[in-house]
Amino acid sequence: MNDRELLRIAKEASLNAYVPYSGFPVGAALECDDGTVYTGCNVENAAYGDTICAERCAVVKAVSEGHRSFSRIAIYGEGQGYCMPCGSCRQVLSEFSPDMEVLCAKAGGSYVSYPLTRLMPYKFNF
Repeated sequence: MNDRELLRIAKEASLNAYVPYSGFPVGAALECDDGTVYTGCNVENAAYGDTICAERCAVVKAVSEGHRSFSRIAIYGEGQGYCMPCGSCRQVLSEFSPDMEVLCAKAGGSYVSYPLTRLMPYKFNF
């Protein structure tokens, strides 16, 4: 699967987002090392701290199905800037695959790609 296809899947996932507070839907498409893809979208909550980001939604779905190793994640948001993972999502992703590729898209379809280690050079572990 190429980058554009994974980004298209992430954009489709954003259509399922529940965003009554921010109005900013985000979608994610997480590719496992075996090629399986799990999607996620952001799910907001009136208790803002209970909001789930699209990236963590996809990770939880994948892990709950037995996957623990990921090659790429595509993140799509309709903003003017690239939709980057928040700090919590970076930590969760690095828990499983610190060397994965992160594709970050914005409205219009342009995107950038970074190794997760560049976005999260010092993950928490003990």
